Amino acid sequence: MTNATAPPVTPRLSDEDALAMYHELSIHELGRRAFARLSELHPEPYRTYVVDRNINYANVCTAKCIFCNFYRKPGHGEAYILSHKEIGAKIEELLEIGGTQILMQGGLVPAENHPSGHGLPFDWYLELLRFIKKYYSTIHVHAFSPPEIWAFHEIYGMSLRDVLLRLQEAGLDTIPGGGGEILVDRVRQKIGQGKSMTDEWLAVMRAAHQVGMKTSCTMMFGHIETIPERIEHMRRLREVQDETGGFTAFIHWPFQPEGTPLGRWKVKEEGTETLRHEGTKDEGLTVIGDAAPRRVPDREHLFLADAHEYLRMLAIARLYFDNISNIQSSWVTMGPKIGQLALFFGANDMGSVMMEENVVSAAGTTFRLNEPEIRRLIETAGWTPQQRDQYYRPIDPPRHRTSLPVA
Repeated sequence: MTNATAPPVTPRLSDEDALAMYHELSIHELGRRAFARLSELHPEPYRTYVVDRNINYANVCTAKCIFCNFYRKPGHGEAYILSHKEIGAKIEELLEIGGTQILMQGGLVPAENHPSGHGLPFDWYLELLRFIKKYYSTIHVHAFSPPEIWAFHEIYGMSLRDVLLRLQEAGLDTIPGGGGEILVDRVRQKIGQGKSMTDEWLAVMRAAHQVGMKTSCTMMFGHIETIPERIEHMRRLREVQDETGGFTAFIHWPFQPEGTPLGRWKVKEEGTETLRHEGTKDEGLTVIGDAAPRRVPDREHLFLADAHEYLRMLAIARLYFDNISNIQSSWVTMGPKIGQLALFFGANDMGSVMMEENVVSAAGTTFRLNEPEIRRLIETAGWTPQQRDQYYRPIDPPRHRTSLPVA
């Protein structure tokens, strides 16, 4: 099934239904129900994947996300902004392995007059898109997450619609769902200062859908959010999909703590597991290791999510999102075995071969799969592997390629 939306289930699951399922159903029963729903939506004999490359055009960022170990402040010695030629060389390598699209994201880069020297004019992004479309016309450009788009709107003083129309005219095809984390302001204010809040993130997605661009949507969980907040996050996405039908897929993954400031919370109270992040003055966090507790705590908790919790939330997402047809497996964070198992808990897609990945790996996660390995995982699970495009339509590998112009 290739449509972005699916016929709604009657009756539709409420937030209370989803919470009750989380608390009361075993993972086996959740998996059984999710797989039954998946089989209704995707009776086809294949499961899909895409061959693409993550290109992080800049690690310069003005936000202060304590779950991220990738970004660098403007002026930092390790800050970088890739040239158009460097990005072109990366696309060349992708085309060599039959890739069809790039996922291109960066930090929240300041304007060109920033005193650090690490700033960009809006025309830089437009010229980059035109460069890609001129020399690599077959490449689908899936780029600029909602926080980046919102930053363009604020930094360059344009309406969201104008930002999106100009990017679209220059060559932007679709927008990734990055920067979603948890769409609850209580959480976002604590873990992602300087980044778009919930309504702003959703406003970008609505505006993109209104100008005809499809987008994906995401959730990064397993940090300081509660279970009801996870469901609230999904409800906000489902509401937008009801309005616009513009989400092609949902992707969720657990927070990767290694190497991040949030992952370095330290024990402060003798005889307890209460943690406090260095540099903060308020909340104490308790690590729950496996599944999150069944009651909302009185104070902040750090819900570290394991494979059991990942699969539980995957199954609930498949049942809750009655209007989003495609759900990706998150093997990049969970590893190939859990990634394959996800196909039995609601995922119909194995995601990306991901020739390059920088953000998650900066937090210590280093899973890598090439195309033959992804095809083998799908095949041994019982389906035919099928390469797809960003709209989840089956495709054949491209037969023609262009070359990087000589400088």
